[in-house]
Amino acid sequence: MKKLFSLLAVTISCKFSFSQKQINIVPYPNDVKMGKGYFDLSSATKIIYGKGTEKLASYFKDQVTNLTGLSLKVELYDGKNPLLNKNNIQLFLNDETSFKEGYTLLVSKTTIDLKAKESALLFNGIQTLLQLLPVKKSAKSISIPQLFIKDSARFPYRGMHLDVSRHFFPVAFIKKYIDLLAMHKYNTFHWHLSDDQGWRIEIKKYPLLTQIGSCRDQTLVGNYGSNKYDGTKYCGFYTQEQVKEIVQYATDRFITVIPEIEMPGHAVAALTSYPYLGCTKGPYKTMETWGISEDVFCAGNDSTYTFVEDVLKEVMELFPSKLIHIGGDECPKVRWKTCPVCQQKIKKENLKDEHELQSYFVKRIEKFVNSQGKNIIGWDEILEGGLAPNATVMSWRGTEGGIAAARQGNNVVMTPGSHCYFDHSQSNNEDSITIGSYLPLEKVYEFEPVPAKLSADEAKRILGAQGNVWTEYMTNESKVEYMILPRIAALAEILWSTTGKRDFANFEKRLPFILKRYKAMNYNYSTAFYDLNTSVIKLPNDKIGWKLATKNKNGLILLKINGKQVKNYSGPVLINETGEYEAAMGDKNGYVISKWINQIFKINKASGKFITLKNEPEIFYSGSGAFSLVDGVQNSKGMAKSAEFLGFLGKDLEAIIDFGEKINFSEVRIHTFTQTASWIYPAKQNSIKVLISNDGINFMLPQNEIFTIEGNSNVINKITFSPSQKIIQSRYIKIIAEDYGIIPEGNPGAGNAAWLFVDEVEVL
Repeated sequence: MKKLFSLLAVTISCKFSFSQKQINIVPYPNDVKMGKGYFDLSSATKIIYGKGTEKLASYFKDQVTNLTGLSLKVELYDGKNPLLNKNNIQLFLNDETSFKEGYTLLVSKTTIDLKAKESALLFNGIQTLLQLLPVKKSAKSISIPQLFIKDSARFPYRGMHLDVSRHFFPVAFIKKYIDLLAMHKYNTFHWHLSDDQGWRIEIKKYPLLTQIGSCRDQTLVGNYGSNKYDGTKYCGFYTQEQVKEIVQYATDRFITVIPEIEMPGHAVAALTSYPYLGCTKGPYKTMETWGISEDVFCAGNDSTYTFVEDVLKEVMELFPSKLIHIGGDECPKVRWKTCPVCQQKIKKENLKDEHELQSYFVKRIEKFVNSQGKNIIGWDEILEGGLAPNATVMSWRGTEGGIAAARQGNNVVMTPGSHCYFDHSQSNNEDSITIGSYLPLEKVYEFEPVPAKLSADEAKRILGAQGNVWTEYMTNESKVEYMILPRIAALAEILWSTTGKRDFANFEKRLPFILKRYKAMNYNYSTAFYDLNTSVIKLPNDKIGWKLATKNKNGLILLKINGKQVKNYSGPVLINETGEYEAAMGDKNGYVISKWINQIFKINKASGKFITLKNEPEIFYSGSGAFSLVDGVQNSKGMAKSAEFLGFLGKDLEAIIDFGEKINFSEVRIHTFTQTASWIYPAKQNSIKVLISNDGINFMLPQNEIFTIEGNSNVINKITFSPSQKIIQSRYIKIIAEDYGIIPEGNPGAGNAAWLFVDEVEVL
């Protein structure tokens, strides 16, 4: 076999000349030499495989058929006849290859030769080869560029996570998710199986976990704090047979599945099933909203450890993974502080406080997992109190936890929220609810898993990184795909390619082809990278402009006004009338490559006018400053995080609008927002005033003011002032709305200052 490979390499290299052609592979190979010709793939092409690669050959055949419609013959190589110039795709394990870390792929005019030392490495090479295929169903012949690739992964841990507790996903989708991981050369699937909102794995010794804990009575459907629920019971779990099926499916794709059972916090679903596991003994109720519960496992009760160990025994029997994830994050100590059993445990074990009690919990479970021949992995909170050196830390609260763990000798997986949380918005113009924050594609790509402050030896402790997919606001499979694609591609390249080979400009060139592949494979993906960034700006002479910007340097910005296509964008759009304005990114030919962004402007006499504020809003809710109140844009989504609101904390709204000359008006409208669960309250009763002036110094109340208020809690409130006389003439208008004050007892945030949220001021 060694002579055959040597002869093959010599023969092909003699006919192989190199060029600068682009290949649209992700993650991009570390060593690529492009040829000038092509290999023609057709129904006459054979897949020739060597011993030990039967399953890989069958997998490759099926994938080629799925992608192109071609059905190729598969043959086992008997080692007797030469394989040169036979229109073959050859898959071989080569024990004698000097390249032990990855695979080599050689495409000539007559042969495709793929080889590696191990099956997992050969599988990675197959993913590269599949991405060289243009996605053309029923194609009679497909041209694959001649090239030579020598490729291997930078990091041994290349992971993606999926939370199935907040929202449950069927077996078929989990397999589809695993296929996406395989396509991008990930090798680890972190499966988050339990949390406050649902228990998702069958445990035979504790059947109530799935009979009770897998269900919640209803689910939050609005933003956190909105108190909007669907009123529908929500259930779902995986049987042990289904788990085995998924684990085998992943194993066949050389992906390790790491299960996560949360402890000691995020345990309400378990407590609801077995109330004796909590400090108060219940009753408990599986959470219907998101966030953190003060009800956690009772760390002082030995029966808690019996339960956890029993559960982990069954889990470890189902998952071959060497690592078992025990969570360990976001565990409030409130119950432990007042629990006599926990306090007794602190005293008995000579612990300092409740924080050391959590460390005791983690170490006790770690010792048990180690006794079963496995190691724990947990979120970076498990560092508190010290860990055995065989524990792995998943650093999510930035990278500092990972740095500390690496310095004390623990292995680390980096997954900071700043770069790796794919539940965060990827666009400033999301058309569905997300958990918030902003993580665009380019920020994912700029992530470096190995902190510069680590020494060379410490840096070896960084195993890799992981993208996290928390599903509070991902209610369906399509939304999950949308949130991870194409960000999963950017992270894949970070984890695979060496730092010298990573190039975002090159990635950006490949991105359109990557998206086309997703589309052909019927995945839902985001085009947020091409979305337009919009802003409403003040123009000279009290005018309003709609400014559009794009990251794409090659293309056109398309524009519609009231549904009618107008000339392409060339600068800020002058907004001088009420209407709907729309824009999208197009390629050079005007073909739309992003979603349309729409903005409704409602122009009134105050729009664009000079406005000043006595009190400045808080920095996080400052929008475009005072201009936000007269920019012609009214918030209609009922979302507190909207940039259209100005937020005042413990301060009054006092705004003066200067019209530049005397105007006639008969009505003033002030748009506010109320959401008491988020500490946002209406203005103090009877405190709203509209005053007029012709000199901007001396203000007075119009006679016989009349107010009406429209809207209820959690929606936009419109407060309308209308004087008894039909017309008032004035140059200046002052609007005053006093802050509610201190939040009363019995309400969220009681004792704290209330927020006052104000949006548009209309003068009619």
